[in-house]
Amino acid sequence: MTQVKFINGAIFIAGEFKTASFTIDTESGYFIDNDDDAQVVDLSGKFVIPGLINAHTHISDLTTSDKKQLANITNETELAIYATKHLREFLSDGVTTIREVGAANNIDIKLAKLIKQHVVAGPNIIASGAALTITGGHGAGAIGKEVDGADEVRKATRQLIKTGAKNIKLMATGGVTSNDQEVPGNVQFSVTELATAVEEAHNYGIPVAAHAQGNQGIKNAIKAGVDSIEHAIYLDDEAIDMLLQTGTPIVPTLSAPDAIHDHKKDIIAWMYDKNEDVLLAHRQSIAKAIEAGVEIVMGTDGGTPFNNFSDGSTKELEKMTALGLTPQDAILAATSNAAKVLRIDDHVGKIAPEFMADFIVLNEDPLENIKALQGPKSVYKSGKLTN
Repeated sequence: MTQVKFINGAIFIAGEFKTASFTIDTESGYFIDNDDDAQVVDLSGKFVIPGLINAHTHISDLTTSDKKQLANITNETELAIYATKHLREFLSDGVTTIREVGAANNIDIKLAKLIKQHVVAGPNIIASGAALTITGGHGAGAIGKEVDGADEVRKATRQLIKTGAKNIKLMATGGVTSNDQEVPGNVQFSVTELATAVEEAHNYGIPVAAHAQGNQGIKNAIKAGVDSIEHAIYLDDEAIDMLLQTGTPIVPTLSAPDAIHDHKKDIIAWMYDKNEDVLLAHRQSIAKAIEAGVEIVMGTDGGTPFNNFSDGSTKELEKMTALGLTPQDAILAATSNAAKVLRIDDHVGKIAPEFMADFIVLNEDPLENIKALQGPKSVYKSGKLTN
């Protein structure tokens, strides 16, 4: 057992920095109490936060930079190689846990096991496997499994859990990127279908995330009891009240529409036009939700066009603060609050004994400038320096 005690650092605890020490066991990969024989590292002048959690990722999707190197990848081995590349890029940005919400060939479930076995380097993965969608619905034919009716939804949810999924992803509405026919306002699964998946998942203590962009689809997902609303492009006052009453958080994924908007010449016309239609409404909805006190959790939708894995998470935090979230709440949205939504808050998301030793050491105070997280940093995963 190798113990390392870090002293004199400013540690992010319950929303503020406090000068404190902590000890890690590099063999178990956890923070510990016992430090009798520990090596000592002085962190004077440094700021330490827990490793970031990105709650909305698609590691099997190819970013534009990937596609320039190798187009039309369908082979599972090639997809897995690119997925492991994306995992390394997440680590470089300070992300030590991800929730994958739709992956081709259940690659995320397989990689999650390999990471636990220390065969593959990368963030912890809360895997969903295939997202569930209606026939022809959002994500169909790519990262989605098409199911219709409560019985098919129930069986598919059970099958995903049997395969090893630790989260269930539901496509409650249409979206921007799947095809030129659907729009975010399309209601896809019914409340009954959504609630069936929630019932099955919750029987196993597994959370459910709903892709929900249109207003009615958002309300349907909340009524069904999902654990988080992804995107939330169109929110009215009633939907915000429902979010507040149920305590359901939003994962805004602001990076996804911004990346499309910034690359007009490289985006297919129908996708760009749909994105332009929702861009302002999305920002207004999230800003209004933040002002109302709706809980926000960080996620980027990494893998959508030009939405890269290497710097998107720390930039997402900046985008969230631009819409009204404080730097303190932005960091909580990517650490302890995210861990709670993913149901891993008993061992991930804090710098405390019996938690995984995932943390970031910074030269600047991110509460003074959230962009400090985009600068130089030392990233520790399971007590080991990754960069």
